[in-house]
Amino acid sequence: MTTIDQYDFSNKRALIRVDFNVPLNERMEVSDETRIKAAMPTVQLILEKGGSVVLMSHLGRPKSGPEAKFSLRHVKPALEKLLGKEVKFAENCIGEEANKLSSGLKAGEVLLLENLRFHKEEEAGDEFFAGRLAEHGDCYVNDAFGTAHRAHASTTIVARFFPKDKMFGHLVAGEIESIDKVLNSDEKPVLAIIGGAKVSSKITILESLLPKVDRLIIGGGMAYTFVKAGGGKIGNSLVEDEYLETAAELLKQAEAQNVSVYLPEDTRIADEFRNDASTDVCPTDTIPDGWMGLDIGPETVKRFEEVIGSSKIILWNGPMGVFEMDSFAQGTISIAKALVVATEAGSFTLVGGGDSVAAVNKYGLAERVSYVSTGGGAMLEYLEGKELPGIAAIREG
Repeated sequence: MTTIDQYDFSNKRALIRVDFNVPLNERMEVSDETRIKAAMPTVQLILEKGGSVVLMSHLGRPKSGPEAKFSLRHVKPALEKLLGKEVKFAENCIGEEANKLSSGLKAGEVLLLENLRFHKEEEAGDEFFAGRLAEHGDCYVNDAFGTAHRAHASTTIVARFFPKDKMFGHLVAGEIESIDKVLNSDEKPVLAIIGGAKVSSKITILESLLPKVDRLIIGGGMAYTFVKAGGGKIGNSLVEDEYLETAAELLKQAEAQNVSVYLPEDTRIADEFRNDASTDVCPTDTIPDGWMGLDIGPETVKRFEEVIGSSKIILWNGPMGVFEMDSFAQGTISIAKALVVATEAGSFTLVGGGDSVAAVNKYGLAERVSYVSTGGGAMLEYLEGKELPGIAAIREG
């Protein structure tokens, strides 16, 4: 399969699906440039190779047609700053004006199209709409891993119009390579650290990971369902009673597959779900009534650090506690720092999923782990072994 490194872009327009679904502040300025920065290596390489670039993305969830607050015009200043050059803007992603702008592009120029989701045909995966988007390019590059699990017009269907001229950008290629490294590693031991609030949202990932990993750390709110399933007392901690049997069954499967499972031994508890609540530390299986676990305790932190430090390949998805509240952030910070130490010692560390990524960004550690996935839902589906339509569309043919 052709990559952007091999392809000859000279005097060609590259139509690139990027993920510029970024947060905006009240002044309609980009408040987090992570996703725009992630697309820069692909854009810059194509420009260096003598091509021009047409960028298409969605932003937010517009209900019916154009809405000013979801215009990609708001993203243009941040994009120009990062690229160090002027970016042309099309008021629509299809139509005469947009076509005139894209067909007139010269080598080295960049055009940003208006929000794809201003047209309902985008999410419907409409082929005619995809064909109109395809008119903007001589080749198609998918560099939006975060939307690769959706069979939308711009992520999947448009690739049909470029049977010989379609490829992944550096971001998507890096995401696939990093996740494959975790799923198909020869290096051992492989560790998955799975946290977050609910077992229900992570059960398929846990089941899919069991055959691939040697060790599994379970933290966050979901840990209390496992502790209760094992007969522990968890007070008023978050629990999904309808998943107790599932949790018990998963622990049995892990044992049968020789996977070591680590649950929190001690827990930082609180008498209310508030940052300034009264707190204490106790064993995770003897939390008193009226108290709830909101973070892993100091003994657990030590144990988890040891497990991380002696693992070769590490995936982290989901926080260890309510890290948005400073009083219950210590467990998540400790995991992030332990990953940095492991990375420096030669381990491969992959961080993915909204909250884990937010945590490494918040503590300024994103540059110090091996790879931070921008994928969110797409990464989780890929880990679950599902075929992502946006990936399949490039690999086919």
